[in-house]
Amino acid sequence: MKAPEFYNENERIAVVTTEPFARFLDYLAPEGGCEIGSFLILPLGKRQVMGVVWGSGEGKYDHAKLRNAISVIDTPPMSFAMRRFLEAVSDYTITPLNLVFRLCTRVPDLNKPPVIQKVFSLVANHSDFKKTPKRDLLVSALLKTNKNKLTPKEITSITGVSKAVITAAVHIGLLIEERIPRDRPYPKLVPDFKPNKLNPSQINACKVINDLQKRNGFSTILLQGVTGSGKTEVYLEAVAKALKTGKQVLVLLPEIALTSEFFQRVSSRFGANPAEWHSGVTLAERRRVWKMVAKGDAKLVIGARSALFLPFINLGLIIVDEEHDHSFKQEDGVIYNARDMAVLRSSLERSTVILSSATPSLESWVNAKNGKYSYAKIDKRYGQATLPRLSAVDLRRENLNSNEWISASLSRSITECLNNGEQSLLFLNRRGYSPITVCRACGDQISCDECDARMVEHRFINRLMCHQCGHTKAKPDKCPSCNVKGKLAIVGPGVERLAEEAQIKFPTASISVLSSDLHGSAKSLKDEIKKISEGKTDIIIGTQLVAKGHNFPKLRLVGVIDIDIGLQGSDLRAAERTYQLIRQVSGRAGRTDNRGIALLQTYQPEHPVVQAILRGDDDGFWQSEAKQRELASMPPFGKLVGIIISSSNFEKAMLLANQLKKNTKSLDMIGAKVYGPAPAPIARIKRRHRIRFLVKSPKTLGLQDAVRKWLATVLLKGDLRLSIDIDPQSFY
Repeated sequence: MKAPEFYNENERIAVVTTEPFARFLDYLAPEGGCEIGSFLILPLGKRQVMGVVWGSGEGKYDHAKLRNAISVIDTPPMSFAMRRFLEAVSDYTITPLNLVFRLCTRVPDLNKPPVIQKVFSLVANHSDFKKTPKRDLLVSALLKTNKNKLTPKEITSITGVSKAVITAAVHIGLLIEERIPRDRPYPKLVPDFKPNKLNPSQINACKVINDLQKRNGFSTILLQGVTGSGKTEVYLEAVAKALKTGKQVLVLLPEIALTSEFFQRVSSRFGANPAEWHSGVTLAERRRVWKMVAKGDAKLVIGARSALFLPFINLGLIIVDEEHDHSFKQEDGVIYNARDMAVLRSSLERSTVILSSATPSLESWVNAKNGKYSYAKIDKRYGQATLPRLSAVDLRRENLNSNEWISASLSRSITECLNNGEQSLLFLNRRGYSPITVCRACGDQISCDECDARMVEHRFINRLMCHQCGHTKAKPDKCPSCNVKGKLAIVGPGVERLAEEAQIKFPTASISVLSSDLHGSAKSLKDEIKKISEGKTDIIIGTQLVAKGHNFPKLRLVGVIDIDIGLQGSDLRAAERTYQLIRQVSGRAGRTDNRGIALLQTYQPEHPVVQAILRGDDDGFWQSEAKQRELASMPPFGKLVGIIISSSNFEKAMLLANQLKKNTKSLDMIGAKVYGPAPAPIARIKRRHRIRFLVKSPKTLGLQDAVRKWLATVLLKGDLRLSIDIDPQSFY
């Protein structure tokens, strides 16, 4: 029987809560009733918790013993499409619905009444007032902003004047004071405020996307374009089309650091700033974003992967920028890939999703080639810019000293750029100063006390750090294993060590290091990127952070210090990730008229991946990689599921794993193979032992059900934990 749309007071309702109950809870509708999808305040024991109405109560409990919901939260009900999306994510990831529901309610004070705040605007006849230096500063700064109502904090930030100056301006009538709700609608975006001038290749890509948008149904488009080709301008045209029809738009970015430059482009294109959602946004602003999205008063949201779970009511377009980036994979809690879940949500919203990348994931490339996704391609850089000239530096012929990492060939190119007033970028995908500290007396390497992982020296903070759990400790003066002093030696470089070498070789150069652990806040990182963009840095040294969408106009040279790092090991996606990363980072060079140069330092220049990068043969690489995956029935031609059993007690974890191994009937029935159990490559993290299974199956719709039945054959007791990773991206 279909659930009613409205429940009168005292009718049974089934509610999903944010609490650890992997089932619906039965309540009675509150005074005044509630709708299906209504957000409620509920009594639970002595506490009050939040939940959402999912349907009619099951009726298993005595009506007299059920408690009434306390009240309905003043926000629109969760849409049907959103509820189906949460159910689909729960089903696909094999995660209880209540945990998925938490993803869309991680906002403080949703149940509290609106907070009123002061805002100020400049009077129309501001030129009639007596001028003073501070008033001139205040007026000129406010005239340059796109907003006409600003908080005191915003005015102080923009103008630099004190609150006393603001108070005085209000007193004389120069500023008008108003009191409005803090959770106010976002400024209106104007689709045709400042259209971009597009080249023929971009116009063709826009036509492909626009034709699909006109159908008003579900469609997925892979937008592939070489670095610097203007993909952003193309999908901003799609944003404009969606805004004209009153639809909401979500743009997902892989890194918070990318938002600053992107916001400027969006603001200049549409005449106002969009809503912003990521961990660097204040809790008050996150609450505002959530409320305005739910009411339809935030038309464009730029955010990290978690923005996918905002309660949009009229979502017409999702854009996943740099769709190949592994940062879109959530690796703990609810384990999901935001790229795949974006496609899933669009299918339920009957909307359009654009996957944009210069180096798409193999999954998206295969889907486009097979016709599952539509395809739009831009094969030339925008304007007069051309792709950089790539060449390999054979390190076998460079005679580098043991403590050197910058070859003579690369040094000469850097010197040439310095003499010409151009920037150079040195890329090394290793954080810290050195990845290994080894004892030359006993051979032991310093490992984390909490994990089975090496500790990385971070000289800038003078600590050893574990990149698995974040644990840090001071570098010892003697070996923890043999107690011998003076024998600890570092092995290999990180970006900090590379910066030290660069400063010695180029003493007059200004050097910036871009690494996620060297900046305490998103603002600090944005400021550093802005400084680089303005040409105030001569040499940039960075990890994979520098490969993601940045535009440094003066950057001429990219030097990849060690391309071989990514080709080591047995990771399924090692070749794919290395190809993507090097193509992306080399594409930072020469994005204006002066052609860039990319030098790839390697001990194996004949490696097929290195050769494919040097040729710029994207389709050839993907075809070769797809053929190998298909022969091995690996994704995207097969399915993988990773299972990790963990416990503080190794024997208990292994006992549970062996119990699972004995009963794989449900998996056998669909032709799946089970590999394991075996200790995970990193067998202990945060003092918890980890046992790993890998399930491999043909592409079948029954995989999740089979895994669910298989795992139901065991019971988790004590501190035993089990995590499920559908389509794993990492295998540690």
